Amino acid sequence: MIRVRRAEERGHFDHGWLDTYHTFSFADYHDPDFMGFRSLRVINEDRVEAGRGFGTHGHRDMEIISYVLEGELGHGDSMGTGSAIRPGEVQRMSAGTGVMHSEKNASAMPVHFLQIWILPERHGITPSYEQKAFPASERENRLRLVASHDGRDGSLTIHQDVDLYTTTLRDGSVTFDFRPNRYGWLQVARGAVTLNGEELRAGDGAAIEKESQVTIAGDGEALLFDLN
Repeated sequence: MIRVRRAEERGHFDHGWLDTYHTFSFADYHDPDFMGFRSLRVINEDRVEAGRGFGTHGHRDMEIISYVLEGELGHGDSMGTGSAIRPGEVQRMSAGTGVMHSEKNASAMPVHFLQIWILPERHGITPSYEQKAFPASERENRLRLVASHDGRDGSLTIHQDVDLYTTTLRDGSVTFDFRPNRYGWLQVARGAVTLNGEELRAGDGAAIEKESQVTIAGDGEALLFDLN
């Protein structure tokens, strides 16, 4: 079964410096039908104007993944990390017992990124940070594992039984086989794809249940979550 969440159905707020869409309930946006999916709690699509950003604020007991599509996202935190995240790079921050951080546009153009929150397997994890680049060649017309519980295949390590894949399709297709009793979520970042024949466009998401296999095809960039 595939349940589609259309881009235009998401929560939307335009604050001038920040144009943001919420796939799931977040902050002042509440949709009782979309409080998250399995351990996936937040997918926000943000566009932040040059020179602007989120000032220092706190998080705890959450796995936070940032996936940049355009521009550069500057990051600083109370662990002493300072970095810029660019397209092709993925960042993971485990908030655990508590961390303060800031996120600002580090480029002269708007920065466009997805921020993803995943509920951790337990509370009280020691905060940590990780960032890696994944070459375009590893993502084109194939599924590239970018985050996993065990950090296999050079992926980021997250504290939850979730595998996160990304793919950039160029008139191509990829197929994924789910293990028994697993669930999926597909988020289209750019372009247009089909998911087992269901047409999806940028901003669309889809919950996947009781499907042993999915095929993603078309021209676009997408993230696939394999969830317990």
